[in-house]
Amino acid sequence: MAPSISLILLLLLLYLFAPSLCLPQNSSSSDQQTLLSFKSQVTDSKSVLSSWASNNSLSNWFGVSISNRTGRVISINLTGLGLAGSIPQVLCNLSGLQILILSSNSLMGFIPQCMSNLRLIRIMDLSKNKGLTGEIPVWIGNFSPLLTKLDLSYNSFNGEIPKSLFKMKSLSHVDLSNNLLVGNLQEFKSHLNYLNLGNNHFEGSVPCFSRSVNSLSLLNLASNSLSGGIPTCISSLKLLKELNLSSNGLQYRISPRLIFSNRLEILDLNSNRFSGPIPPNLVQNPDKSQLLYLDLSTNRFSNEIPSQITNFKNLQLLSLSRNQLNSEIPVSIGNLTYLQSLDLSFNFLTGTVPVGLAGCFQLAQLNLAHNFLTGELRPELDALDGLRILDISSNFLTGEIPLPLAGCKSLEFVDLSENNLTGELSSAIIKWESLISIDLSSNRLSGEVPDWIFNFRNLQWIDLSNNIFSGFIPNIDSNTSLQLNGFSSPINKTQISLNLNKINQFDLLYTIDPTIGIDLSRNQLTGQIPTNLILFKGLNYLNLSHNHLTGQIPSNLSQMKELKQLDVSYNALSGRVSDELRKFPEAFVGNPRLCVAGCAAAEAKLPAQQGSLGGGIGGREGKMVGVSVEAFWISGVTSFYVSLVALLCSSKARGFVFRTARPEF
Repeated sequence: MAPSISLILLLLLLYLFAPSLCLPQNSSSSDQQTLLSFKSQVTDSKSVLSSWASNNSLSNWFGVSISNRTGRVISINLTGLGLAGSIPQVLCNLSGLQILILSSNSLMGFIPQCMSNLRLIRIMDLSKNKGLTGEIPVWIGNFSPLLTKLDLSYNSFNGEIPKSLFKMKSLSHVDLSNNLLVGNLQEFKSHLNYLNLGNNHFEGSVPCFSRSVNSLSLLNLASNSLSGGIPTCISSLKLLKELNLSSNGLQYRISPRLIFSNRLEILDLNSNRFSGPIPPNLVQNPDKSQLLYLDLSTNRFSNEIPSQITNFKNLQLLSLSRNQLNSEIPVSIGNLTYLQSLDLSFNFLTGTVPVGLAGCFQLAQLNLAHNFLTGELRPELDALDGLRILDISSNFLTGEIPLPLAGCKSLEFVDLSENNLTGELSSAIIKWESLISIDLSSNRLSGEVPDWIFNFRNLQWIDLSNNIFSGFIPNIDSNTSLQLNGFSSPINKTQISLNLNKINQFDLLYTIDPTIGIDLSRNQLTGQIPTNLILFKGLNYLNLSHNHLTGQIPSNLSQMKELKQLDVSYNALSGRVSDELRKFPEAFVGNPRLCVAGCAAAEAKLPAQQGSLGGGIGGREGKMVGVSVEAFWISGVTSFYVSLVALLCSSKARGFVFRTARPEF
């Protein structure tokens, strides 16, 4: 008994101390020299490695961890330090290294071959360098039996995934996304927890990943060239929380047998060629589903929106846009009380905008554009006081913009264009204090353009074109938008953050054209162009065409240095166009009394006028023709009496002369 116990103790001691016995003498000093050499071979523009000095203890070096037992370097974490250059081969001397993180730098070139000697590596993260290139080394699949995490994402690696990597059994986390990798995908032999191969050029079908049936929680194969359908075996991944197969060439109908676990939180199948009806049962039990994000947009789904979708009570994003759906919007849509983004645009949806939408009181984005919706906008929508983006353009809505809609006080982007809306603009809209862009074009709105329309603090785009607005263009005061008056840069996006779970935050970016502009074209506006338009020094685009504007074009418009597009065509403008505005050659057509070019020559040919009656009137050739004073007075008196008689005898003439005067500004 005693000998066997002694043998066991001896083996235990060898296990504990063998690594240190095998190390060369002064291994800690050797590691220090290795890292000093590493420092000298990379570009450290921010001097973040200043603590790496021979007179400083290795344990105090930034980003370096050492073993308490051996004193050897076991971890290097230099993420996001702006280091540049190639990966120095001296790293291969750190034989005790277990964790290597060089992510988010500017490293370039190939992974050194000698790194295959780092046989204790558990985590290797070289992601987000962009300059690392070449094929993924074959040895990376078998150099360390301890490797659990491999992240080479956001680089320029090309070629195929080494077969040795598919066969590796220790891996649990693999991220090769955002590279230039090609080839067909195979089954991984390891029990993966995380697999991201998105944004590459992989082809072929989607594997089942059967070895990871009880472990895989994230599977991202988005933005590749995968084909075929979704294998039903995918739904056997019991712990799957996120599945992203978007932007591939996947097609066919989705099998009704494809039913995911209630654990699924994110399902993104957008931008494929799936057809047929949307399966009503995507998860095992909708009432207990954890689904937060469902994106089936840009496919060929048809028929109705299944009402079962409204049973996903935790849903925060639902996008079914750009399909061929042809039903009404389910009245039970209001059950989705956590919904923040709803996009049903570019379908063939009919019926009215359901009043039940008011139940989605957390909505930040509502997009129902390009459908066949009818009826009036419901005043109950004022319950959506957190709504920031409202787009119901290109439908067949009628009636007025309801006053209670002003309760949506968080609105930033409003597009109700291309409908049949009528009535005047209510001053209640002033409550949209955060308004950035408003498009009400191509409706039948009438009345005057209100003077408060330019006073929103962040307004940068307003389109009221192709309506029936009349009256004058309102005067502009100094209380105008910071963007319009050039005091602030244009806004080109807004962000909606979805806190999908305790770990992930998903940001929806809603982008807009950063042009700062006003479009009042194709209305019935009259009067003159206000001279104080000059206050809009930040304006890039101004369209006042196809109205009934008169008078001259204000010369100070040429001082609007940011103006890139101007259109005042097809009005009744007159006078001379300043030289500075002639850079817009097509802006003035359809104004026959407007002089655009050759004005100086035309003015030179005008007859000279004399100061006295006796001096005569200039002829075509500039010669003086004499006229007697007596003849002039006889002609004038005769004309006066003839006109007086005509006026007293004709009611039509009296009405014409004594009509009510209409001021023009």
